[in-house]
Amino acid sequence: MKQLSGFVKRASSILDKLAGIFIFSVMLLVVINIILRAVFKQPILGTYELVGFLTAMGVGLALANCALQNGHIAVSYIMDRFPEKIQSFVDILVNAASLIFWSAAVWYLARYGQAMKLKGLVSPSAEIPVYPFIYLVAFGLLGLCLVLLFKFIVSIQEVLGPLPLTKLSQGFRAPNILKREVR
Repeated sequence: MKQLSGFVKRASSILDKLAGIFIFSVMLLVVINIILRAVFKQPILGTYELVGFLTAMGVGLALANCALQNGHIAVSYIMDRFPEKIQSFVDILVNAASLIFWSAAVWYLARYGQAMKLKGLVSPSAEIPVYPFIYLVAFGLLGLCLVLLFKFIVSIQEVLGPLPLTKLSQGFRAPNILKREVR
């Protein structure tokens, strides 16, 4: 479980750093565009589109780390009054529903990106292909799904205790619980 935890933390941290680079790029692009427009009367073509693409990638890639650190809004006023087992059970349901929803979003975004690639869709003014940005947002959401899966496993362990699945990381052998006993 420690290996999975470390992998999830490293992956979400890398995605978050990439998101930071994209958000910094938005700031840099806007500042350079303002300077070029004011000094040389020549703005960067497609700045509006690029800001939208870079922002979408920044948000999409940052979601995993935000979820890992519980940075999203949570209504805990009522849940805090319940015993921890019930809170963990509700966490199982919420994480499962979130995982299903975001997995579907990744699937459909990947299909949408492929459709845009086949159509050759480009942005209106700068004529930049759209599909790479869609794929990167889908990749960021895939990172979110990884975090949700990890949180789902942790929630199950809080209710049921350590799972035999945690032994899979040690040599990748099937746990004994999956083997039938013949008597």
